Amino acid sequence: MKLSALAGAVSAAALLAAAPAALADTQPGVTSTVADAVVADPSLTIVEAAIASPDHTILVAAVTAAGLVETLSGDGPFTVFAPTDAAFAALPEGVVEALVQPENKAILTKVLTYHVVAGRVTAADVIGLIEAGGGSAAITTLSGDTLTASLRDGSVILTDENGGVATVTQADILQSNGVIHVTDAVSVPQ
Repeated sequence: MKLSALAGAVSAAALLAAAPAALADTQPGVTSTVADAVVADPSLTIVEAAIASPDHTILVAAVTAAGLVETLSGDGPFTVFAPTDAAFAALPEGVVEALVQPENKAILTKVLTYHVVAGRVTAADVIGLIEAGGGSAAITTLSGDTLTASLRDGSVILTDENGGVATVTQADILQSNGVIHVTDAVSVPQ
């Protein structure tokens, strides 16, 4: 499976999956939903928190298949934009199953590390970057690619390199080795 074919298929799905969440949170830049279930526990790593979340089983399986568990359990700090199971389910049929195959490990790793930023970047930090950038901020991910952050209707929006859009639905889930921001779509690098 080529990344360009995946990008085209996923971009359309990501746009569809990026509908606004049902309930607004009081924190600026975040839209929250009842389904978000990652709980901040400073004693847990990012990986341990994802494992404990009933809404991130596909992400955990993908991180395991890519061999990233040890890395994302390390000292970091890391910032993870974590797509929910619903975000992965919105991808075209067969995409997730294909990505977790051993022959696609490099592609899976690139997609997953596209959701990770070095350092502990809080929602306030992201909003500050957006404001300093005049309405948008380019964020370099561990994959070496760029996500563009902006604000729409009070929520932080991440636009991937293919035009796919993800909304942060739960922010600032502080863990021992970084921070998690839950998103409603899978972002895809070029």
